[in-house]
Amino acid sequence: MRAITKPLLLALALGPALGRQAVGQDRRNEQFYYPGSFNWMFLRNYPEAARLFNAFDYGHAVLYERLYTRRDSALAAAALEREYRYLTTDLLVRPPRFAVVEEAIEPTYARVAWRAKMMFDWAHVLHRQIYDVYADERRAEAEKDALIERLTDYYLSNRRLAFAPVAKSMALMDEQYYSQVFRRRHPAFNGLIWAYHWLQVGLYEPLIAGRTPDERKAGVNAALARFWDMLREPPASMPRVMPMTATVAPLFTERHPRAAAIFDNLHMMHDIISDILAADTVPRSRKREVIYAALDEFQDPTRNVMSRDEWLMMGDMMGGIEAMGGPAAGLLRPAPADTSRAAPQHRHEP
Repeated sequence: MRAITKPLLLALALGPALGRQAVGQDRRNEQFYYPGSFNWMFLRNYPEAARLFNAFDYGHAVLYERLYTRRDSALAAAALEREYRYLTTDLLVRPPRFAVVEEAIEPTYARVAWRAKMMFDWAHVLHRQIYDVYADERRAEAEKDALIERLTDYYLSNRRLAFAPVAKSMALMDEQYYSQVFRRRHPAFNGLIWAYHWLQVGLYEPLIAGRTPDERKAGVNAALARFWDMLREPPASMPRVMPMTATVAPLFTERHPRAAAIFDNLHMMHDIISDILAADTVPRSRKREVIYAALDEFQDPTRNVMSRDEWLMMGDMMGGIEAMGGPAAGLLRPAPADTSRAAPQHRHEP
């Protein structure tokens, strides 16, 4: 597949001057969606869920920007409290219709860690294209499974931005000198991020388990209702540990273990970057260096890798499905018709 390079025309126009300026900078070219008629089917058939992901992207971006630019921990805490209220009482209730431009939300962080931003974007493309495949009612189950494997191959073909398709050790997230700082300082915001990740992998389950379009729709609505329940009494109602794909989405993991491992690695890296940005033990001058070293680790399929059995058992060792937010399939209650009633009842003041 051919990569679409957005700066191509600019590079041709500027010529050698651009080459001199780009020395030492991150590459900015991007690879676009795998082509197919399945694209955008999830937004068409499940708009309530699809639009939430636009709000999730904003939440991740503004978190990193505030952590990096608010050097004093008290200022960071106040800024994140304001953003948390905005997210939970406004943006998630009325999510954007279109994808947000994250560089506009995290301009300072993006300059520091562009590679991290691009790796996250590329993994999110895989997430969303897999939803699109499952939402395409024209395709048989076997055809969907084969297409998802092709999407995973396409994702991995971008070796510059792909996470390793094998499960990496949880010690990389929880046992470093900067680990767990963010969750201790900002438990509600951390719980919100984990609730995002629960929904992102959990939605695969009702899309697989449902036998008819109506069953799939009911299952997705029930998963959305469970997500809103997580926000009712933060942080007690939120996941207590990072949701693991193999635990929250066992049907998906059995069918597509490479993609499941990629998403666990993505979600661990989200936590790692939050910790690095929040940790006083990582000087500001070294934030980029430490983030990029962690990215290198998560792209290496040979080091600090769990066996398949260890990975599948890790969820039980971490407290089981209930500690991760509960099951995503088999839920009976539909999502509320008025989602504003499902959110916390305090309102954000601009």
